[in-house]
Amino acid sequence: MTNRDIVVIGGSSGATASLKVILGALPADLPAAVFIVLHIPARSIGLLATVTAAAAHLPVHAARDGMMITPGNIYLGVPDHHLIVRDGQIRLGRGPRENMARPSIDPLFRSAAATYGPRVIGVLLSGLLNDGAAGLEAIKRCGGVALVQDPADAIADEMPLSGMAATTVDLVAPSTRLGDVLSELVQESPGPRLPVPPEIRLEIDIAAGERIDSDVLRRIADPAALTCPHCSGVLSKVRDAKPLRFRCQVGHAYTAEAVAREQENAVDEALRIALRIIEERAELVARMAQDGRSSGRLAVAEMYDERAVEYREYADTIRRAVLLSLPAPEPSGSEGAQEE
Repeated sequence: MTNRDIVVIGGSSGATASLKVILGALPADLPAAVFIVLHIPARSIGLLATVTAAAAHLPVHAARDGMMITPGNIYLGVPDHHLIVRDGQIRLGRGPRENMARPSIDPLFRSAAATYGPRVIGVLLSGLLNDGAAGLEAIKRCGGVALVQDPADAIADEMPLSGMAATTVDLVAPSTRLGDVLSELVQESPGPRLPVPPEIRLEIDIAAGERIDSDVLRRIADPAALTCPHCSGVLSKVRDAKPLRFRCQVGHAYTAEAVAREQENAVDEALRIALRIIEERAELVARMAQDGRSSGRLAVAEMYDERAVEYREYADTIRRAVLLSLPAPEPSGSEGAQEE
């Protein structure tokens, strides 16, 4: 091909509104294929209908395994499958989830980068956490172009900011400009082909469902003293990853931020369980103290009274920790910023 003919777009919270604007600006004769992965509630026909309505000039398809890729068409990731592009075809992978998601943005971006190199334009839109940042970095490593929605224009700025931190992006722009920018970029000639790092190819194979074990993982990662939030296996730190990322021996992948978010949930649950157990213990020994007094065993009653006081102090400490662990309340102006 003589132009950049592969466009990959990823986003999550708040990305649907931006996507509508971008697709509406694309021309009917777009000389490129567009691939989209969004993290929104699965098993709904709403997304396909929304994208189809927004892309008034271009046909939209729910991705199917083995589907041939044709310029001027839009392909949408489907629930519970990673969207992978290889050698002119779409492949649907059932590999492990990445950042709690399947489809995840990173496998799409990596597979496009490895297969099409400088012909790829990657676009990262509004979203929470930082899925897509590693994939955007892979696109740049393979010679492609990286675009990011302006964080100030995004409903959720974490994904755009993470993409900008992971690699040197070529353009940061609001969604109202990105459609016109894409229409121009797809007309340009790609740069030279660059070698594809072997670790990118290995992570694509994992997303596709290829076998992974500790020996395979050691090619790209080193064990860390951390536990996989999904399967409780040992996590390994992916070498030289941007952003900082981990995989377990069965392939679940997380950025450091995603691990931290899952750990927060686990800590909160553990604290609440501990609070319940200690409050029950305080109640039990208080009743044992009362029983001791009623039966004339005053020394026993005094001992249990002391233990009840001690347990209630423990419970108060844990209760304060639970309150401190709660997220800060949303700003009052956020109520209108709902996913469309």
